[in-house]
Amino acid sequence: MKRIVSLFLMAALLLAVVGTVSAEGKTIVYWSMWEAAEPQGQVIQKAVDAYMAETGNKVDLQFKGRTGMREGLQPALDAGTVIDLFDEDIDRVNFQWGTYLLDLEELAKAADYEATANAGLMAVARANGGGTLKSIPYQPFIFNYFYNVDLFEDAGVTEAPATWEAFMEACQKLKDKGYIPVTSDDAYVLLTMGYHLARLVGEEQVDKIVKEGLWAEEPAVLKAAQDFEEMAKKGFFSPTIASSAFPANQNGELALGEAAMYLNGSWLPNEVKAMTGPDFNWGCFPYPELEGGVTGLNHANFGGQVYGINAKTEVAQEAFDIILKVTKGEFDSQLSQESMGVPSDTNNSQWPDSLKNVKPVYDAITKAYESDPAIRFSWGAGIENNPDMTPIIKQEVQKLFSGAITAEEFVNNLETASSK
Repeated sequence: MKRIVSLFLMAALLLAVVGTVSAEGKTIVYWSMWEAAEPQGQVIQKAVDAYMAETGNKVDLQFKGRTGMREGLQPALDAGTVIDLFDEDIDRVNFQWGTYLLDLEELAKAADYEATANAGLMAVARANGGGTLKSIPYQPFIFNYFYNVDLFEDAGVTEAPATWEAFMEACQKLKDKGYIPVTSDDAYVLLTMGYHLARLVGEEQVDKIVKEGLWAEEPAVLKAAQDFEEMAKKGFFSPTIASSAFPANQNGELALGEAAMYLNGSWLPNEVKAMTGPDFNWGCFPYPELEGGVTGLNHANFGGQVYGINAKTEVAQEAFDIILKVTKGEFDSQLSQESMGVPSDTNNSQWPDSLKNVKPVYDAITKAYESDPAIRFSWGAGIENNPDMTPIIKQEVQKLFSGAITAEEFVNNLETASSK
């Protein structure tokens, strides 16, 4: 009899334990690239809180920041740390961490996810995943020229320049009116050279130039350098172009209305909003086409952050549900408005006012990608693909843009430094 009672007690205890686990729900561990105080972090926290309230599941949300993710995620995954969901750049997640990713095709199909997703950006994610959807994009961006529309109008520049000739004419009008036509900081100045070379010869050749040291062998290098030497001679670059450390010029000359143009990403309005205020009139245009060039206005770097789910997760559906909560509907709209960013959900058609002139450029490029994937540049169009040379190239670009060296000296200096 005592044995029977004991068995009943054990069964009751087991049921109690199971009931507790069920009531508490599941735990999803989420590592994020954002800081908790950033607009993105704040909205994601709200979305996660809403998810937990609705489901009873617990989300262990850890804001790691950029450095924490880039230095810490892979070692943690290799060590077997439980991480179910993580986010970072669309290229980094797929190319550096691709072996850790779960195939999301079935989860996305079951949720009809792509019905309200940007088709071009989803195509990038699928292409980066080797033809399989292994990441879900959010916080889309585009990297092109951002400019002060009011300065353009004051200088008599009535439309964004589409050709190099028109670009130079716009620079002259802006300078004549007393404005700095083009500014940049050390974080981005090199990318201007990358885009220019990629317009002339394409990204694949830019990659060869920087990796094989073809500075003198490729005629386009001298041609690009001559174009920038002319800009420097005419005073079209910021006088601090050689020395400005990020974010001095974006927060200063550009945000304060002294400089007109800055080659940057669509995150720029958010980064400088404390300086510009809400009434800054932002414009955006693609890097101009060049005579004899091989790429056109739709060739640009665009992408976004993406979500990846660990292939070893035991809570795949729950992790995907968190993705849905952040990237669709209410919280996607909040994320767009609070971070002054591009919405992920195509039903959220109301873009932030600061990006109203970005939308047609973004829509045209992502639409073009659907039929021509070759239009997408990687970061800097390949100019930073040789890490050993990147600091040297940047130094020479800064000297060229400031007028400290000639186009020929630029080519010779890099040819010598490449040590082939």
